[in-house]
Amino acid sequence: MLSFPVSVLPPVTRVRPRTALVASADCSFRQRLSEILTGLRWQVREAEGGAQAWAEAQATPPEAIIVDSWLPDLDLNEFLKDFRGSFPEVDLVTADGVPAQESPRGPYRQELLYALRRTQDTDTAAWNSAPALDRPNPAPGGAHLSPRPDTAHTASAACSPQGVGTGLHSVPATAVHVELPSHSTAAAATIDRLPELIGNAPCMLEVSRRIRLVAPRSTPVLIEGPTGSGKELVAEGLHRLSARSRKPFVAINCAAIPEALLEAELFGHTRGAFTGAVQGRTGRIEAADGGTLFLDEIGEMPLSLQSKLLRFVESGELQRVGDNETVKVDVRIVAATHQPLAQHTQSGGFRADLYYRLAVFLIRTPSLSEHAQDLPLLVEHFMQKMGREAPVKSIDPSALLKLAAHDWPGNVRELEHVLERGAILAGDEAVLTAREIDFGLTMN
Repeated sequence: MLSFPVSVLPPVTRVRPRTALVASADCSFRQRLSEILTGLRWQVREAEGGAQAWAEAQATPPEAIIVDSWLPDLDLNEFLKDFRGSFPEVDLVTADGVPAQESPRGPYRQELLYALRRTQDTDTAAWNSAPALDRPNPAPGGAHLSPRPDTAHTASAACSPQGVGTGLHSVPATAVHVELPSHSTAAAATIDRLPELIGNAPCMLEVSRRIRLVAPRSTPVLIEGPTGSGKELVAEGLHRLSARSRKPFVAINCAAIPEALLEAELFGHTRGAFTGAVQGRTGRIEAADGGTLFLDEIGEMPLSLQSKLLRFVESGELQRVGDNETVKVDVRIVAATHQPLAQHTQSGGFRADLYYRLAVFLIRTPSLSEHAQDLPLLVEHFMQKMGREAPVKSIDPSALLKLAAHDWPGNVRELEHVLERGAILAGDEAVLTAREIDFGLTMN
């Protein structure tokens, strides 16, 4: 339980309301705390994450900020340190009732702690009223009971000895250890998953959750993950759930276009701008006006071009190659990379200022080995997908065992290619066996 004492606060008359900023990804937590603070005559602003809280504070610094113990987009400790440096006069308290180090004690901190305790009491009452079958064991020591992605419980499920049918054929008997977010049952978690992201493992559900959080905004997003892990699917999901969904989704692979042509491909060019430019052309950025621009493998972009992209990100204006006029373009930028860009900024391989502009919100796509429990679902998905052009094949348990034993360096993309090759090798056979599963020719 929170360590601060509960006291009944007398009503206070003020000339103007104090302002408090509540930063949390948990909407119900924000609403409960806002209601209690409003009853204490505070004006309350809400933020769903660290980046939004920072922007709110820059617009109008509050008297106090209450930050959840987990932020969806920024590291909490770094946020607290940076926020204290930029807003030293703001009373900063975390959601567990602990004032941030070196934060000045505001004159109304007791009210903040009182509101937090009342919020926790509400959480506990709601939790205790839940049906017994849905309620996990209480946390030792009376931990904060509002739903948090970082306070998860685990559940184990064992398949029957005969295997569990999946619509493929059958799945070999196996024990599956699944970690579920505490705010959701397995069924609810499945519903929350985006349809384009196959898998119910916690790391896959987290990807869907982060997409839903940031999709309605125009915030730049950086997607990091190994090759073949579905980064473009994440970008498409962000576009589909955004207000820009009726506008173009334009993708460009920065590693697939020669350096000499990439600038013209991105920004467009005028007639005669360079040898071979017999007519002007609209660039990919301008073609995405009003929609989403997906910059795949952004880490491969030359440093000279990164500076020009940075100018566009900052101003929203671009200049076609060979043109002196600027064009205003409204796009939401989503970038992706398999490289550790944060490390590359330290070595000079990637511009730090551009990185911080693009990485306002990070989404990480896991490798297939990180959600291997989703293998049966993925196999079924790809078998059904191939069935659009040919009769759907089922898969033999021995083939599934062979797939499960592989380490998948090429991730989900490799799995799709292995199954497609196996279906071709099976010919007219209705069942895909271990004999047709060939990893040697996989094209990653």
